[in-house]
Amino acid sequence: MNFRSISFVFFALTLLGVLSNAHGEEQRPKPNIIYILLDDAGYGDLSCYGQEKFETPNIDRIAKEGMKFTQHYSGSTVCAPTRCSLMTGKHTGHCVVRGNREVKPEGQAPMPADVVTIPRLLKKAGYTSGMFGKWGLGAPGSTSDPMEHFDVFYGYNCQRQAHNYYPDHLWSNNEFVQLDGKTYAADLIFEQSLKFVRDHKGAPFFLYLPVTVPHAAMQAPEDSVAPYREKFPQFEKVQGKYAGTTINNPIAAFAGMMTRLDSQVGALQQLLKELNLEENTIVLLSSDNGPHKEGGHDPEFFNSNGPFKGHKRDLYEGGIRAPLLASWKGRIAPGSSSKLISAHWDMLPTFCEIAGVEPPANIDGISILDELTGNPDMQKQHRYLYWEFTERGKSQAARKGDWKAVRKNLKKNPEAPIELYDLSKDIGEENDIAAEHPQVVKEMSRILEEAHVPSETFQLFQ
Repeated sequence: MNFRSISFVFFALTLLGVLSNAHGEEQRPKPNIIYILLDDAGYGDLSCYGQEKFETPNIDRIAKEGMKFTQHYSGSTVCAPTRCSLMTGKHTGHCVVRGNREVKPEGQAPMPADVVTIPRLLKKAGYTSGMFGKWGLGAPGSTSDPMEHFDVFYGYNCQRQAHNYYPDHLWSNNEFVQLDGKTYAADLIFEQSLKFVRDHKGAPFFLYLPVTVPHAAMQAPEDSVAPYREKFPQFEKVQGKYAGTTINNPIAAFAGMMTRLDSQVGALQQLLKELNLEENTIVLLSSDNGPHKEGGHDPEFFNSNGPFKGHKRDLYEGGIRAPLLASWKGRIAPGSSSKLISAHWDMLPTFCEIAGVEPPANIDGISILDELTGNPDMQKQHRYLYWEFTERGKSQAARKGDWKAVRKNLKKNPEAPIELYDLSKDIGEENDIAAEHPQVVKEMSRILEEAHVPSETFQLFQ
């Protein structure tokens, strides 16, 4: 064989190798995405964030095997707008749903029919999407019924119905599922989520798990509550009342709810291991807003908001600072932590990058995939974060770097003064230093004006 023939053979083999590698890349399955959203769990309600009254070892395992974020934020300070922000990648100055707006007899006011959401985007990349839990973004049969977005749905359509853990019905896709009022819905919902994973283990899936724990009626099966009745007997004569329910020792019930949820997260982790999906699945866990004070829950006793001021319905840190944990075997460094300033509206572009699909241009989120996978120098940063809330007197907040601005009572005074805090020195937002930093106040005022896009439905200044 002459030199020319040898060269040709070498070139052909090299080309075949390149094509083979390229083909292999195409055939490699896209990563599965699991996003668990707790309901009204505060920053301090997980052991890995400082909870001492009960333990959450399985949730903590996500942190142990992955990354823990310490400067992550919810989309809003109540249910529906947080979910809209999460699903659309937009903050509440920009997204369509900025507050809770009920529809009778069941459901919430819908998003527009053409709204772009995470499951719709992932569908373009070949993902099957399943939602198990609480929707809260469109009544049954509406333009944003969950089945307009997800391939599979099981749970509560309506967040008002989700006040009760022993409901008379749930929804399975478009089917009304009659229940006996004695079955713990959280267990049924989680069982269906595990079934979804088993059924779709061979192709990329997006599992969205907006669980109802720990909002807001303190209800859990007695086998989960009993150990905490013994631990907290001083509350046995205390009653918690919410949405027609009455619970004795709501302190024990709250702890029981959280540990039962933790065991379910453990079951999901075990299933991923059994199905050999750990290396091809990213698991994330967060909460929709700060801790509530309803149904007899005592966030002070549990230190549910950690070192922060405020609770659910506040735009202080306690109302919007949220846990975020993420694990992905072989991709996220075990036991790592992040101070990246991030928010729920970052999930849409992050999931798009994971799936290999282009996110919409008009969103507020940034992908945090570089941070997750150990490339912090490549990670894009937010110019600022922004929130607005049209209940409780109406308020705005923004964070830029370590500066945090809050404006309250805008209904009474649209020109209400800005409170200014330096979170690097005052994490509890105890000392308003606006008078000492007029230039910073001016800049934060500009941000509050820039970020707010008027909404006819959710009016901020009227």
